[in-house]
Amino acid sequence: MFWFSLVLVLVNLAFLTLGALLYLFAEAKGIALPAKTDALYPLLAFEHFGLFAGIMFLLGIVAATYSSADSALAALTTSFCVDFLGIEKREASQQTRLVRRVHIGFSVFMVLLILLFKEISDAYPNSNVLGQVFTAAGYTYGPLLGLYSFGMFTRRGVWDKAVPVVCVLAPVLAFVLNTYSKEWLWGYQFGFEILLVNGLFTFLGLLCLSIRYPVRA
Repeated sequence: MFWFSLVLVLVNLAFLTLGALLYLFAEAKGIALPAKTDALYPLLAFEHFGLFAGIMFLLGIVAATYSSADSALAALTTSFCVDFLGIEKREASQQTRLVRRVHIGFSVFMVLLILLFKEISDAYPNSNVLGQVFTAAGYTYGPLLGLYSFGMFTRRGVWDKAVPVVCVLAPVLAFVLNTYSKEWLWGYQFGFEILLVNGLFTFLGLLCLSIRYPVRA
């Protein structure tokens, strides 16, 4: 895990450097920047870097997207079938049909999610897809961060049936706080750090649920 973290730092540094070089190249060549920053690299790859760079860009983006989508679909299908449908209790023939239907269902859901992000991107011309993904992750990953930190740093038990309620209320409260933060916090506007606020709300909610429960062994 430590080596992986180190590699991620180096990879992110490399991508940041390459991104900065793209802007320097566009400035040096007098190329007008597109309205959306997401379109900068495709613009340069297809119109200014030559045919080979354009083909490599297309192959790379397809390979990266397919790999990520395939992993996400496999994880969603497995988790839903095992955790929600109890697939291990069904017959083998039923398992195959069920997995196929769930996989197709999540594939359709992912397509609709992509279209939703496109509509959001079109509605906010100055935004970018990566920023939208991180903003959405601030609300979806917050409860996971809170659950993980509560289990890691405390030994308290909780009222299990109320945990989903906390995990739903925490993003809602974080969204409300983020929406009205300029009015409530003297002009301060949360960015990606809303993830930490969301996780803190979850942690505090779990702490409240643990008042009547003994400490875990």
